[in-house]
Amino acid sequence: MPNADPRLAVPDTSRQYHIDLAPGELADYILIPGDPDRIERIAARFDTIEVQRRHREFVSVTGTYRGHRISAVSTGIGTDNVEIVMGEILAITDHPTLVRVGSCGVLRDDIGLGELVVTTGAVRLDATTAYYVHEGYPAIADYRVVAAILEAGARHGTRVHPGITATAPGFYGPQGRPIPQLPIRFPGLADEMRRQGVVNFEMEASAVLVLAGLAGCRAGVVCTVFAQRVTGQFLEGEARGRGEDDCIDVGLEALLVLAEMDRQVREAGTTHWRPGLWSEPGA
Repeated sequence: MPNADPRLAVPDTSRQYHIDLAPGELADYILIPGDPDRIERIAARFDTIEVQRRHREFVSVTGTYRGHRISAVSTGIGTDNVEIVMGEILAITDHPTLVRVGSCGVLRDDIGLGELVVTTGAVRLDATTAYYVHEGYPAIADYRVVAAILEAGARHGTRVHPGITATAPGFYGPQGRPIPQLPIRFPGLADEMRRQGVVNFEMEASAVLVLAGLAGCRAGVVCTVFAQRVTGQFLEGEARGRGEDDCIDVGLEALLVLAEMDRQVREAGTTHWRPGLWSEPGA
């Protein structure tokens, strides 16, 4: 796959520079956790393993899960890392479906630690996406992915709260967390976001949604609540592991729901999925 544009300045190969994957090694349905250690937890759920790769913080696996070919690729932390991974995934796949499974801090006191939040759209506090779109461009989750995650949560018996996410470019100052040694410009940022109806803070959603949308791909984000920003509590110990497991299980189930949606669309001979396809003959 020659690089016709010299501005790329990367090795002249189809194997991607950072994720070290080549065409054919990724499935059409992909989980993208931030933490590379979550790939091992995802792989443990697979029935078979086809590809496993580790390069820098980017860890990947492709295999089968309940009869479906599924992949998972870690992004690391932040929208800058997501931009790298998304760009390289899109270079070697054809319109994949992507679900980020991550963690977040919640801004509502009625959402508990260990519960899940599915992003309907993201406030773009990051800088990365501004290199691709206008400042007013919205970061919107695909409606089918949101529906699939909500359905997956119900099947799994896990509370999933839909809402708007704020994607911050850092963990401390950019989320309004005070640091004793450093001044921060926006100490009231969490309160401002809460007043505007934002449900949670995290650090990757906006890039996932904007870049997938530009490429014409479906994408969504589901996160375990690790931090309760209203009460100051943080998820720790075994409860944290259970929360991560719930998020992974819901993410995997959501991919299976999306595969079922795709089958319904094909059999109905239509273009867009709609809820009525669940109950129509042949669905």
